Amino acid sequence: MRILGHIVRFVVAALVLLLVGWIVPGFSVGGFWSALILAIVIAVIGWIIEAMFGRRVSPFGRGIVGFLVSALVIYIAQFIVGGVEVSVVGALLAALVIGIIDLFIPVSTPFEAGRNNNDRA
Repeated sequence: MRILGHIVRFVVAALVLLLVGWIVPGFSVGGFWSALILAIVIAVIGWIIEAMFGRRVSPFGRGIVGFLVSALVIYIAQFIVGGVEVSVVGALLAALVIGIIDLFIPVSTPFEAGRNNNDRA
């Protein structure tokens, strides 16, 4: 059941990225598969940043630093995933819109999931 949860999480993230690409100028995603790969790349880069610098600096952290790191991750991810074009302003706006959407559809990070599992044990 855990793998299904991750699949659903990435599909929802891909749909959110497609929606953001439709709403935000300077942010475009070529299609569903590009959005799905982009969601995975953003999650991996975010996980690496969170592992190196801690939760406060992670794209999933709250505050201005987390927001700016999130925009940076989105901007960097365009160089890894084909079919994605992001301007600096587009990355900032996309980070803002994704943050707002995340308020309504919260997605836990890999570290939160691990922490919650350790709390149960």
